[in-house]
Amino acid sequence: MSKVRAEAAAGAPGILLRYLQEQNRPYSAQDMFGNLQREHGLGKAVRTRALEQLAQQGKIKEKVYGKQKIYFANQDQFAMVSDADLQGLDAKIVALTAKVQSLQQGCRHMEAELKELTSALTTPEMQKEIQELKKECAGYRERLKNIKAATNHVTPEEKERVYSERQKYCKEWRKRKRMATELSDAILEGYPKSKKQFFEEVGIETDEDYNVKLPDP
Repeated sequence: MSKVRAEAAAGAPGILLRYLQEQNRPYSAQDMFGNLQREHGLGKAVRTRALEQLAQQGKIKEKVYGKQKIYFANQDQFAMVSDADLQGLDAKIVALTAKVQSLQQGCRHMEAELKELTSALTTPEMQKEIQELKKECAGYRERLKNIKAATNHVTPEEKERVYSERQKYCKEWRKRKRMATELSDAILEGYPKSKKQFFEEVGIETDEDYNVKLPDP
């Protein structure tokens, strides 16, 4: 056994005894290993021997539950606690629990505030955003100025007249197209050639020939 391991083995009983007395609650050997491994680096064999030694000396208590052993401090070394003291401890626990909940809620609020601040723009980013918005606003002001200075404004009455005329002409266009279609269909019933040949011979030009689409009503 190396010198380091020998020192760890020699000091293990004191470390485990102090830990159990300070915590004053039951632990399995594995729990104690997880809690003390990082700080003291006690190996499994050293830990097991130290716990068994302390139990044989009566410094700690050992209970067996199935295949697992539970260790806790010898309660004889602690003074008896009265009912009043227990009630006082219960009240303290309630007060501390409420304090913990309050602190946890405060932490959640601060975390939410931190998240909001982290996602917000920094001062340089905000200044850049302001400059871009000012530039955009200046462009809109110039455009509005030119619109107001124009002399070719259309009055609401003129706009309404144009829309009415458009509707009138589209209606007439639709009517005449329907008449032409009905007439050509009647002729094609006794025409020996195709519809395309008939249109070419007569000289009929359709909207489709010029990719013209009749506007919606």
